[in-house]
Amino acid sequence: MSAKPERRSPPPDVREALTRLPAVDEAVRVLSQRDGTLPHWALVEAARAAIDERRRALVTGTLAPASQGEGALDWSQALAQARALLVPSLRPVFNATGVVLHTNLGRAPIAPAVLERFAGLRHYSNLEYDLEAGRRGSRHHHASALLRRLTGAEDAAVVNNNAAAVMLCLAAHARGREVIVSRGELVEIGGSFRMPDVMEVSGAVLREVGTTNRTHARDYQRAITDETAMLLKVHRSNFAVVGFTTEVAAEELTAIGRERGVLTMYDVGSGSLSDLAQLGLPHEHTVAEMVRAGFDLVTFSGDKLLGGPQAGIIVGRAEAVAVARSHPLMRALRPDKLTIAALEVTLEAYRDGCARERLPALAMLGASDQLLLARAERLAGALEARLADAGYALRVTRTTSRVGGGSLPLATPSSRAVTVAHGERSADQIAALLRRGTPPVIARIEDDALLLDVRTIVDDDVAALVETVAAALVPA
Repeated sequence: MSAKPERRSPPPDVREALTRLPAVDEAVRVLSQRDGTLPHWALVEAARAAIDERRRALVTGTLAPASQGEGALDWSQALAQARALLVPSLRPVFNATGVVLHTNLGRAPIAPAVLERFAGLRHYSNLEYDLEAGRRGSRHHHASALLRRLTGAEDAAVVNNNAAAVMLCLAAHARGREVIVSRGELVEIGGSFRMPDVMEVSGAVLREVGTTNRTHARDYQRAITDETAMLLKVHRSNFAVVGFTTEVAAEELTAIGRERGVLTMYDVGSGSLSDLAQLGLPHEHTVAEMVRAGFDLVTFSGDKLLGGPQAGIIVGRAEAVAVARSHPLMRALRPDKLTIAALEVTLEAYRDGCARERLPALAMLGASDQLLLARAERLAGALEARLADAGYALRVTRTTSRVGGGSLPLATPSSRAVTVAHGERSADQIAALLRRGTPPVIARIEDDALLLDVRTIVDDDVAALVETVAAALVPA
């Protein structure tokens, strides 16, 4: 049995320095005198952290005991730590990446009208109350009328995201039975969450047909048995298969389902309610087109091309939607009142024919080159006035943006950006400084150059962005 290592006592000067460290209560009192606005709990945590840090530094020898003041703390640093504890974990950032539906940055930005609707919900609401009948109602009623109007579907339901919508529909209609899917459509969703995983959790049995690049109608027809519950089509939202390819058209697949008495479902992924070609983007089949194609169920996201909050939307035949809505999983997946309110505001913009004007994501996607150039020149000029004396060089350059959010992977709309360079700082160093800004600025680096892509910066935020960038790169 090996002997335990002997604990060595600190030298006398270190022990003497340790005795001079203030007690937590004393440190809190000093910090409170310096800033009386900070809450007690934050001062306590900061005081303890500062004392512990000083104690470790003295014991490990990284801080030598001084002849005077060895027991004092760095009060300014302790106060900074206390203030940092009050900063919300979820906070706004400037998205200067040019990726409009940036998954890491919250995907579609919220429309201003959503915040106005939220203000009215600070009181009670009729979330699950039927005002006409004077009794309990359903939260699923609120958005369903708008979704029926916009998609032509017989009914609709909303859950908390599209993966949940797919899982709910599979669990409700195909648990323990086969679901036929083309091998070329077994997508992996963001965060390494794969379609086969969703199916497994739902209890459905995956039956693959075709090959990665070619799947024919006969593949589905031959695979259908008495155990088949559904023919599932999955939109390849975040990748593309090009070259020698074949896939079964929507109308052909639904015709097979009707002929064989099998339910058909289309996971559109990043579903759109309007023709994206009007924004200068490649045409994508709209949700309404897929409903007209005859799918019993169509699922899609609320916070991607729709431009609204995170939500999973189910539309389709009334009977098929009702089965999903009545499934026990709905209780766990249902949306809250804020999601419903935000989705209603988003859908109202489509109903009123003002989606591009009201929804920030669509406005960004449809921004003209003339608008982007003017915005970039305005930003570059303002930054030049603030940063040139500090050695920064700025210029407007042409670049390309991305739609993001697993949508339109081949679309790279032309954009404009302001490049920020410094003779003694790399692009990575500049990016790190910007991320520490208030609010943080998230930029893009290409070919060792830092770019502020203005497609994802709205005009009203340019002045605030200039102030934040200047403060981060040239601190007072």
